Amino acid sequence: MSDTLDSLETRAPEQRERELMARLPGLIARAQGTSGWGRILAGVDANRVTSRAALAALPVTRKSDLKSLQQEHKPFGGLTATPNGQLNRIFMSPGPIFDPEGRGTDWWRFSRPMYAAGVRAGGLLQNCFSYHFTPAAYMVEGGAARIGCTVIPAGSGQTELQVQAMVDLKPDTYIGTPSFLKIIIEKAREMGADISSVRHALMGAEALPESLRRWFAENGVPHVLQTYASADVGSMAYETRSGDVVHPGMVLDEDVIVEIVRPGSGDPVPPGEVGEVLVTLFNQDYPLVRFATGDLSAIMVDAPPSPCGRTNTRIRGWMGRADQTTKVRAMFVHPAQVNEIARRHPEILKARLVVSGRMANDVMTLHCEVEDPGQAHAPAIIETIRDLTKLRGEVEFAVRGSLPNDGKVIDDVRDYS
Repeated sequence: MSDTLDSLETRAPEQRERELMARLPGLIARAQGTSGWGRILAGVDANRVTSRAALAALPVTRKSDLKSLQQEHKPFGGLTATPNGQLNRIFMSPGPIFDPEGRGTDWWRFSRPMYAAGVRAGGLLQNCFSYHFTPAAYMVEGGAARIGCTVIPAGSGQTELQVQAMVDLKPDTYIGTPSFLKIIIEKAREMGADISSVRHALMGAEALPESLRRWFAENGVPHVLQTYASADVGSMAYETRSGDVVHPGMVLDEDVIVEIVRPGSGDPVPPGEVGEVLVTLFNQDYPLVRFATGDLSAIMVDAPPSPCGRTNTRIRGWMGRADQTTKVRAMFVHPAQVNEIARRHPEILKARLVVSGRMANDVMTLHCEVEDPGQAHAPAIIETIRDLTKLRGEVEFAVRGSLPNDGKVIDDVRDYS
């Protein structure tokens, strides 16, 4: 049985680079045929974009720009090359931000991380990503269809039913967030249920600290890998392993070009330096050119080839955010949402959202400066937090001038150890 999905993963690095650069002119030309990219890439000669240097001279489009672009030209800001009526699905995440899905096989390219995690034809996986408005569950569905395995569309929540499905159907793989698998395992232990069939797990949407990976191994799930994906790009990179050994870093997907640039700019940093992840995506429906994810990472340098046999570049994985947009329980929270909460409640003079706690126990607290904390009322503000972010949050009141004067709207102080 092969340890790689296809021969693209084992190409010589020089061959891969030549083939990626040769595809760039076609990608740029297709993007220029859309109203949005046509404006962003106006004046660019697509035929001359055949190198990383030429690519680095093009404008950067930031994830944080999507909301305003989409408000100007709904639903996708003019960045899609396929008419809306010919797409497969349209997703919506808080913001709101809309994401398309085309009709191609494994459109999100999720089969590669799934295969690396041990998913095989004839297997059974429990898909615990949400099917509600967001694309993560459908990324798994597309990858499963390509590989040829069966899916239990479990979604998120209903922990006892999740355990019962594992007991009765005996899936070999869990795919979802790390925190939810931890909750399922603890619930199974409480119920006295046997879910030992689950030996493999592919995690995403949250950080996976090594302490939690060890906890999974100690509690019956020894083969746990992470994937790096987003609702805009799909799969970008993923961990690999040989046997029980997880290899350092994350292998890039075969259909993306990743640049690491100085945050707030489009200037590539020296190899090995931490910077913001920029992605150029070869996608016929949703071409992305120098799309800034807002995530921090670094190219692994001077590292030997991965023992798994894959030859693509490896990055160090997710290393934080280049902006203040923060992910809480698999959902992005934007500074604009915090400002909107304050706008809806005029008694709030200044607001700062603090995200604290540990893995699987995130705590989101809105600290509000008000004139008289003793007279302030939290329930209405808590309801607005839930309405705008789709997450539960608490409120603490403080006197005028007590919050730090450092420009932060969102402060992530979670413990990832």
